Amino acid sequence: MRDIAIVGSGLAGLVAAHALQRARQEVTVYSDRSAEQWLHESRPTGTAARFDMALSFERELGLNHWDDVAPPGEGVFLTFCPTLHKPLVRLLGRSARPFQAVDLRLQCHRWLNDFEKRGGRVVIENVSVARLGEIAAKHELTIVAAGRAELSRLFDRNESRSTYRERQRNLAMIITAGGPERLADLPLLPVKFDFLSTDGEIFFIPYWHKDHGRSWNILVEAKPGSRMDRFANVKSGQEAVAMVKQIIKELFPWDEPFVRDMELADPLGWLTGAVTPAVRNPVARLDSGRVVTALGDTAISYDPIAAQGANNGIKQARQLVADILDHEKKPFGAAWMQRSFETFYREHAAHAVAFSNLLLEPITAPAKELLIAQYGSDGRVDNYTGAQRIANAFFENFNDPASLTPAFTDMHLARETIATLTRQPWLWNAIRGRAAIARDQIMARAA
Repeated sequence: MRDIAIVGSGLAGLVAAHALQRARQEVTVYSDRSAEQWLHESRPTGTAARFDMALSFERELGLNHWDDVAPPGEGVFLTFCPTLHKPLVRLLGRSARPFQAVDLRLQCHRWLNDFEKRGGRVVIENVSVARLGEIAAKHELTIVAAGRAELSRLFDRNESRSTYRERQRNLAMIITAGGPERLADLPLLPVKFDFLSTDGEIFFIPYWHKDHGRSWNILVEAKPGSRMDRFANVKSGQEAVAMVKQIIKELFPWDEPFVRDMELADPLGWLTGAVTPAVRNPVARLDSGRVVTALGDTAISYDPIAAQGANNGIKQARQLVADILDHEKKPFGAAWMQRSFETFYREHAAHAVAFSNLLLEPITAPAKELLIAQYGSDGRVDNYTGAQRIANAFFENFNDPASLTPAFTDMHLARETIATLTRQPWLWNAIRGRAAIARDQIMARAA
């Protein structure tokens, strides 16, 4: 039995704690808030939508308390606008297995209580750098899963893996109640993406709120200085909701009826801010000479545009726990910490980072080719066309970014992927897709 400390009680830290507890390890979670404070006094730190690869680990650990009630996200409905009020391409992709977005405050409350009920030790305190040294001296291994707060600065930024020095989007998130349960006239319950190349993106995610149950989480990703970038002076959740509605009315008017009756779900159910994406070195050496390792957002900060933060935090937790259990009675040194992270980075995070960065940049020519080739997808479960298979593969990439991300930057691979998924030459799909887009644009102008 190993004696392990986890500093932080977010999703990644608690998943790791439960996995180690199941393996009969001695685990202490140091949390800056109690379970009740998580539920009643906290803001959600993000949407935390998770896809099948992450959810399957939660289910293995018996943490899937909301499978029977949370709205099952069945796919994606994307509208791509190169300029204002000019929807050019739509994509309706269906996922192989549902995704799920549950109020993070509710999850952390339940998982923290579950951990204690199963015999885990929880210490409520705000851990400083000095206190972290004391914790590291007391335990065989200390894992820092404290998000992007002060302790994350102990871990040096990895320059070769970090593309950006500044934020790429200004963010606003609201949790809403009172809206429709579904988007009208669609054969699935999707996350809805509206992409406006000149200004940014807006996402509507089916959500399970801690008080209201079925609801919608809306995320605005505004390019700095754009027409969407209006949240700097917002002081309340009600102001944030009003601003989101105004942006939708002006920039995405087809969605205005959908949000018209939505209200803020709870006084703390909103956020504004920004994230500078960064990959950090996974080992920090403290003044005492002891080393600690990073997990989740402490290791890698993602812009939420590709929903990779919670998903990769859980994937990293799975890798880290497996490596701990394989390490037997040997010390947890810096070299071991680095090896564990490198395995995770190679198999998962490198693709997730690349995918997230691609969505922050102008669409690439290979990605445009894939988008054109899927034109005509409708998301129906009985649609077996090549276009639908491409649309489905696009959304499956959020679950496993290794599956399609390389094709977004390699034209040969993109065309090969189109041919494989459609079982037809890529050029035929390129011609068919462009002709269908042109036809629909002419019909829209005529109307």
